[in-house]
Amino acid sequence: MRSTNLRAGLLALVLFAALCGSLLIPAHRAHAAPASAQDAGAAQVPQVQQAQGGGPIKAVVNVVQLFATVRDSHHSFVNNLTKDEFKIYEDGVEQKVAFFNKEVDMPITLAMLIDTSGSEQNMLGAEQDAGSRFVHTVMRKKDLALVMSFDLDPTLLADFTEDTDILERALRKTQINAAMGGGGTAPTIDPGNVGTVFYDAVYLACHDELRDQAGRKAVIVLTDAEDNGSKLKAGDAIEAAQRADAVIHIILVTERHMGFGYGMGFNSGASVARRMTEDTGGRVIEVHSEGHLEQAFEEISQELRQQYVLGYYPTNEKRDGTFRKIKVETTKSEFKVLARKGYYAPRH
Repeated sequence: MRSTNLRAGLLALVLFAALCGSLLIPAHRAHAAPASAQDAGAAQVPQVQQAQGGGPIKAVVNVVQLFATVRDSHHSFVNNLTKDEFKIYEDGVEQKVAFFNKEVDMPITLAMLIDTSGSEQNMLGAEQDAGSRFVHTVMRKKDLALVMSFDLDPTLLADFTEDTDILERALRKTQINAAMGGGGTAPTIDPGNVGTVFYDAVYLACHDELRDQAGRKAVIVLTDAEDNGSKLKAGDAIEAAQRADAVIHIILVTERHMGFGYGMGFNSGASVARRMTEDTGGRVIEVHSEGHLEQAFEEISQELRQQYVLGYYPTNEKRDGTFRKIKVETTKSEFKVLARKGYYAPRH
């Protein structure tokens, strides 16, 4: 009897929707889902039914999914928080945490970007070694990664794969100005560039590669963050990452005494690197020597595996494509939360 009544109720709801032109499922009845390829910032839960004598009726509920790491005042990871100890604000308005999980085994999709411009020539060998050990150590079953180098152009050396041997071979193929030699497949932005295309490479990795992937996504860039050849701007790269729901981590390779203009550690790209990482929920780890590279990769590995998964249904239900600012806190003020700072709402 209950099954018959349910079917009758659903039929009535569909007929009502056909008259109104749309069907809206209340947020508390929807199930959380991974981020959509179309609107990565707000995951969509679509249900489609066919109305009599008309087109499809679409029911869409948006879920904002967040990955957050929490550290205490000693910079140690905090792994024992509960759902009630998190607070989420969107544009200053507190949101209800609808779902929560502490899932260290959730698959990760990575884009590894290696700067192969002239300023990296003394560190490239160490980067290859450390990067190779990283993929063999960090990657687990169902994880995916790609390898891209960039200097005058971005060059895709290995597309998404679970095979760590393929990824290592791709890392070993990197060479200074590799794109000029025609290695790999190069999704070129502007063949007339005369300098390093850091911003273009990040944009391509996020917009062309990661956007259609689901779940946890991260970009790891080894670079001095100097850009003097990109067609796009740093803001374009950041927006692409935010729309793809991808976190950017930058290993900032700055050789203080190698004559590349750093002097007393000054690097004009550092501020851009920090903006990229802070806006997407990632970190900058500054490296001055080969010995620091292993530690940097280890820190990023821990960061990726120490995340809370949070989600909420925005109280602002407008589908206007605007950027919404997010702030994540805990009930304990001494804890610092690392999470992305916003997302782009879906459009109609």
